[in-house]
Amino acid sequence: MRIRIVFSAALAALGLMFLLPVAAHAHGDTVKVVVTGQREGHVTADVTWENDGDAVDEAVAATVNAVSVDGSRTMGPWRLVRDTAAPPAGWTTAEALPPGSWKVSVDVGFPDLGHGELEVAVPVVDPAPVTPTPVASAAAPVPSAAAPVPSAAAPVSSSASAAAPAASSERGATEPAADTEGYAVWWTTAGVAVTAVAGAAVGLLLRRRRRVRLDRLN
Repeated sequence: MRIRIVFSAALAALGLMFLLPVAAHAHGDTVKVVVTGQREGHVTADVTWENDGDAVDEAVAATVNAVSVDGSRTMGPWRLVRDTAAPPAGWTTAEALPPGSWKVSVDVGFPDLGHGELEVAVPVVDPAPVTPTPVASAAAPVPSAAAPVPSAAAPVSSSASAAAPAASSERGATEPAADTEGYAVWWTTAGVAVTAVAGAAVGLLLRRRRRVRLDRLN
């Protein structure tokens, strides 16, 4: 009984040994690498199986190298990482190329061999525009410099206001004097008139008395 169990396990293990290579090469023995361009200087590429075009699900071991078109500069080697913006076959680099024209090559060594290349142009990014300084802020000190003008003119108004009560007090002082003089003249005139009337009455009375005496004598 034990011999049968051991024999069955050995056959199963042997079958797995033959099936694993078949499963590993179901997509083919090479991968297809297509360099699609760049995004903000990061190289982008699609890695698929050459045989059926399926995306490579497992990890990819690849190197990225770039040479400027004039041959004066080289960048890399960099490795490929998953591109979350272009699933499932998208790959990219964590590093970014500087502005310019570059000949980019990608070489894959795992899970199988693959190669791709492309000439990529990285544009120059314009810097953010500088916000100009507002003109109003530069002219702000002008009102503050002109502010003391009203305060300098303030004493003039205060002196004028001080002069107003003086004028009114002078008028008040002169007007009663004028009224008093008028009353004095009126009373004087009235006294003279009364005296004259009284004198005339006394004179008539004396004349009548003389006439009466003369009539009695005669």
